[in-house]
Amino acid sequence: MVEYTPGYLADHWCVKGHILLCLEGELHTELEDGRTFVLKPGMSYQVADNAEAHRSSTAVGAKLFVVD
Repeated sequence: MVEYTPGYLADHWCVKGHILLCLEGELHTELEDGRTFVLKPGMSYQVADNAEAHRSSTAVGAKLFVVD
């Protein structure tokens, strides 16, 4: 379980693989190629190691279930 407080902004590009499930709030994910995605409660995504560099942010906060 991971909780991001309102205003969180990752300070680096992550290349590690994850499976993410958004439980509460809203998570914005930006890929290094410029694409962006918004996860809301009940939504999930997965990315493999070294597949897509990504970083996350949230204006309102988010509670996530993460598998690394």
